[in-house]
Amino acid sequence: MKTLKDILYILSLPLIITLIMTAKGFADDHRLADIKADKSDKSFAVVELFTSEGCWSCPPADELIAKLEKDNQNKKLFIMAFHVDYWDHQGWKDRFSKTEFTERQRQYASWMKLHTLYTPQLVINGKIEMIGSETSKVLSGIQSAMLENHPENLAVKIDKYESTHVQISYTSTSLSKHSTILMALVQKEASSRIAAGENVGKSLSHVQIVRQLQRRVLNAKDSFAFNLPDADKDYEIIVFEQNQQSGEIIDATSISL
Repeated sequence: MKTLKDILYILSLPLIITLIMTAKGFADDHRLADIKADKSDKSFAVVELFTSEGCWSCPPADELIAKLEKDNQNKKLFIMAFHVDYWDHQGWKDRFSKTEFTERQRQYASWMKLHTLYTPQLVINGKIEMIGSETSKVLSGIQSAMLENHPENLAVKIDKYESTHVQISYTSTSLSKHSTILMALVQKEASSRIAAGENVGKSLSHVQIVRQLQRRVLNAKDSFAFNLPDADKDYEIIVFEQNQQSGEIIDATSISL
């Protein structure tokens, strides 16, 4: 037979759980504010989310990076959402998905000695990975990245910009012998109404969608050209140097179109 003490404890459990979750939410909001306020010139966090419109567990991760991007005052926080294509056979084809984005995730699996691919996966500075919807871990990882100092080797500029085409050039003072330079064309936002698959009936919003990714061996200077998929959308170019032996991202910058 339960005592009065036991009954009171059982009745108070929902309140206890609510208080714990509220406190956790406050802590996460505080971390998010710290990230937005951190303007250290020699630190950065490159955040890569591997996601899919066909994955039922991905929308919370998409929402998290949207919070990170919203009112982002820290221009050293670079967010990219790579839509992979291995969910496309589930009844819904993600219009932003590409096989090359799946291959990029597969390369991270090799670098990090992971045995499988999954979504939503989030990678920070090419060094650590985690489930993309685990808010506390994601914020902690970004905070840790922001405590590291990096050389500022990269500078970029727009050479030519038309409604459907842009040409970007960069200069670098990096001395790394194992680096690749990557440029990502990133669409700032989009939305989709999902008509089939695991997210059927949902309206999904996306931010920082990678539409194209180009890479070359790092040189002192070079230029890249992109055809813009939709002339009426807002874009930015995120440029970063990555070590091809370890996957670590050494430097990063961006430019808005």
